[in-house]
Amino acid sequence: METELRLLLYLSLAALIGTCSSQPPLLDQVLEVGELRVVTRDSPTAFVVGPDGPSGPEYDLAQAFADDLGVELVIETVQSVSEVLPYLTTGKAHMAAAGLSITDSRRDYVNFGHPYQLVDMHLIYKLGTGKPRAVDEVLGRNVEVVAGTSHVDMLVSLQEIYPELTWIENADVEVADLLAKVAEGEIDFTIADSTEFNIQRHFYPDLRVALDLELGDPLAWAFPRATGDSLLRRADDFLINIDRDGLLARIKDRYYGHTNKFDYVGTRNFIRHYESRLPRYRAMFEEAAAQWSIDWRLLAAIGYQESHWRSGAVSPTGVRGIMMLTQDTAEYLGLDDRVDPKNSIFGGAQYYARQTERVADTVEEPDRTWMALAAYNVGFNHVKDAQQIVEWQGGDPDTWVDLSKALPLLAQRKWYSRVPFGYARGWEPVLYVNNIRSYYNILRWLTENEEADLREFDIPEEIEPPAPVKPEETA
Repeated sequence: METELRLLLYLSLAALIGTCSSQPPLLDQVLEVGELRVVTRDSPTAFVVGPDGPSGPEYDLAQAFADDLGVELVIETVQSVSEVLPYLTTGKAHMAAAGLSITDSRRDYVNFGHPYQLVDMHLIYKLGTGKPRAVDEVLGRNVEVVAGTSHVDMLVSLQEIYPELTWIENADVEVADLLAKVAEGEIDFTIADSTEFNIQRHFYPDLRVALDLELGDPLAWAFPRATGDSLLRRADDFLINIDRDGLLARIKDRYYGHTNKFDYVGTRNFIRHYESRLPRYRAMFEEAAAQWSIDWRLLAAIGYQESHWRSGAVSPTGVRGIMMLTQDTAEYLGLDDRVDPKNSIFGGAQYYARQTERVADTVEEPDRTWMALAAYNVGFNHVKDAQQIVEWQGGDPDTWVDLSKALPLLAQRKWYSRVPFGYARGWEPVLYVNNIRSYYNILRWLTENEEADLREFDIPEEIEPPAPVKPEETA
């Protein structure tokens, strides 16, 4: 009933706008209706709906803006970036948050707010197909881009210099689809922003940047030109404030932090081991993860980071097994054989769950997961020491973006001499977490289309886990 009343009020305002020479400011309309209608696109760099609900950098920003206004967020999605501005300019949304670049052609239809992110525009090719050293070496080869994007504007400007440059514009795909076509050899080149490419290259490790077409291309929210700038000004103030207080940095880290470091050989090996090694242990990861309420793909990602899914792995420091448990940890968990795959995987799941329990309730996801992973690697007490350093520096100890900067300081006498548990090679848990985030992201992509009960390998249906150790029984 409440939704119907809001819709009726929204339509009434729209009718009023159409009949009056002076329309209410857009911000007043939003506050009056009690909802912020945002058009975005279905993309990992904007908005997606997964098992845990809606997510994405644009969604997080828009939700925070709606909360700041004290209204409900209503997301309207379109399938292609070419549909965003038509949807906005016909009055169906108050603003567009879709990772839009600021271009002259778009300024003819909308007003752009304060830029909240800078991206680089890359020409992408597949390794082994011949890297062009300049635009003239692209002439005569297949180039395909998403229609209605700033990538088209870039090609139009280049065509003035290189009249023989040709390309195909496709309105029915996203950049991720065209990157897949390049990886599969169906086209020679496409254009992608650095954010999109940095995510997708983990899935297609043969993709490479051929040329940087533009550096520091600003992204911004868009607003209808005919409705004034009241909502735009409020949005600008909001974006500037969250940049100052660190929320913008935390959102960027949440979705892009793990993409900064890319290991071509390591990614290819991971995908190969997914096919050759993981099937032997997948059911164990699934069983253990279910028992301890963990996403099995996260648990498998930990196992890969620890041992590359090798049950007989041994490190120079004496940790062993798929989950690389120390002798002390194995005894703490009540495991008599830490090399046994079943013991190791169930023990690792229990140990990770224990680290998650120790993270303060004030830490929200996904930061809670990243902190638990860091504790799995370096020990929870060192994580607490790093949180103390964050507090001394005036940061927020409940955020991973601040903690990841403080952990490496545990290797500096200036800092480790001041904390209770002293020296630690604090850069290692940061790399550890970033690697696991990358492996986890790839596993999610590889398994997203699978049936929940599908098994393509021969392994017993039931695996009896070792008896868990209750938290009250541990020290």
